Amino acid sequence: ADWDHHILWVGTGEANSSRSSYAGTGMYRSSDGGKHWEWRGLPESHHIGRVLLHPTDTNILWVAVLGHLYTDNPERGVYKTSDGGKTWNRTLFVNDSTGAVDLVLDPADPNTLYAATWERTRHAWDFKGAGEGSGIWKSTDGGVKWTRLNTPESRFPSGKNTGRIGLAAGRKGNATVLYACVDNQNLKEKKLVLDTESLSKDQLREMDREAFLKLSDEKIAAYLKKYNFPEKYDAAKVRSLIDKGELKPQALVEYLEDANNNLFETDYIGAELYRSDDGGQSWKRTHDEPLERMFYTYGYYFSNVRCMPDDPDQVYLIGFLIIRSEDGGQNWKNINGQNVHVDHHALWLNTKRRGHLINGNDGGVNISWDNGDSWVKCNNPPVGQFYAVAVDKAKPYNVYGGTQDNGVWVGPSEYRASDHWHQSGRYPYEELLSGDGMQVQVDPRDNNTVYTGFQFGNYFRVDRSSGDRKPITPKHDLGER
Repeated sequence: ADWDHHILWVGTGEANSSRSSYAGTGMYRSSDGGKHWEWRGLPESHHIGRVLLHPTDTNILWVAVLGHLYTDNPERGVYKTSDGGKTWNRTLFVNDSTGAVDLVLDPADPNTLYAATWERTRHAWDFKGAGEGSGIWKSTDGGVKWTRLNTPESRFPSGKNTGRIGLAAGRKGNATVLYACVDNQNLKEKKLVLDTESLSKDQLREMDREAFLKLSDEKIAAYLKKYNFPEKYDAAKVRSLIDKGELKPQALVEYLEDANNNLFETDYIGAELYRSDDGGQSWKRTHDEPLERMFYTYGYYFSNVRCMPDDPDQVYLIGFLIIRSEDGGQNWKNINGQNVHVDHHALWLNTKRRGHLINGNDGGVNISWDNGDSWVKCNNPPVGQFYAVAVDKAKPYNVYGGTQDNGVWVGPSEYRASDHWHQSGRYPYEELLSGDGMQVQVDPRDNNTVYTGFQFGNYFRVDRSSGDRKPITPKHDLGER
């Protein structure tokens, strides 16, 4: 945005390459502060990651175009216009499945830019979120020509397992500091844990029939109990199935694998933050310890980093959690407050009032005035996405709904939205379940027993009076996937 001249630019189509991501229709411009809009091209861009305006020339801007999500197409990469969007030139192109996802200007020189490219393709049956096209690029002539920075010599990840990259830049003294967070899909180094007391998934993955049959019934039973196997599978039954060759020991691990658990149980390295103090020629990972719980398996949904332009040692990484570092990424503090939803996608730093942050996440908007130590949750405007709505037979009846990543809720039909509950402390709606709230059915005999669930078919019977919740998802047989 150019606030002095009331000029706004919007690049449409979300950058997060989820199953539910919506495509856009290109670039739009408003010259009256957003009252009216004019289309300005790039119709096949579909997904735009970043729009950068030149700091002094409102006719010049650069756009990071991701391109189609489900198909290959050539309209992707970095585009530049010098006439306010009347014409566009593609200045950085890698290949038909690699687009640009982020851009940042050097704070000291508007002719020096850095771009992040990302190779990704989604199909109905599969998603490829990494590739050799993913990388960091630099231009010193206003975005006309580009040089790749993430070479093997640079020490920044490259190759087929390099996922989405996010960029940030600031000035420290007379030097520009660059940050790049990356979804590193290389595998972690496995640490050998010798545990003679209990049976683990890792042990079972490597175990053959003979080794399993040497296990005690007590150790097998403890494993089955720990992971809540159905009662029909006791130690004797499982031992018999494996002894007869009807199952392999690995089946005891595969039985526990489902789409929801697979989101969070990962062998990927995941989130990493790298820093460069020499214009991107060399990079160093800022942290010794892994950044746990930041990306899990879906770094394609995140990979954003922010830093204070005049104090780049103050850096923030947003992903599943939001974390803050005050020493350039060496040490981190989790600032995901109790009233802050997980899954973060936007963070605005007020450069004129330190500590003032505005965070956008899957639960809405949160504002902090003390650098994330505490937050205010902003429930307006109401932008929740409902997957399903149901009613019961009570008089007056109650309304139920499953919402995108905000759970399942119930409230009285007579309620009219107001802010009075802020004063009374009595919010009329009640959360029944978390996660991606899905279908809801209410037993009409008591208007109290609710059947509902969250993503990937996880369903429950909920007693509203007692709060008791019982899983009712049908269990498959051991050996089935």
